Amino acid sequence: MEKVPMTRPGLDALEEEFRRLRNEERPAIIKAIAAAREHGDLSENAEYHAARERQSFVEGRLAELEDVISRADVIDISKMSGQIVRFGAMVMVADEDTDEEITYQIVGTHEADIDQGRLSVTSPLARAMIGKTIGDNVEVNTPRGPKGYEICDVRFE
Repeated sequence: MEKVPMTRPGLDALEEEFRRLRNEERPAIIKAIAAAREHGDLSENAEYHAARERQSFVEGRLAELEDVISRADVIDISKMSGQIVRFGAMVMVADEDTDEEITYQIVGTHEADIDQGRLSVTSPLARAMIGKTIGDNVEVNTPRGPKGYEICDVRFE
């Protein structure tokens, strides 16, 4: 089985979601299904079907989380240093067209959140940056065409 690289906060968030779904959501859904059954005919019971659909989603998500957590390979970023971009790095890049500076942390696929500045290691931009250093330029193909960035800073926090 292939290991899934991630940071400690990323694994903690997945474990918390797993606990919440198992200990809070699952029992609430069971109660909702039981209450909906008391209303009679299940074939026309929207509450029952909604609760069953929610149950299906939660059980699927629990199975997915259990799989990812069991294969997690936590990378200790606190022991990393240097100026070469790699997993866990906080990378400040400047858009070559607008000079806008943006900082991303390169993280595992399951903890990526672009709105929070966490960029998946498998994303085109992260793959272009891996192995580069401060001052290097990277080019990424986007739906709007090629986009260039300059790496301004690399740090590990």
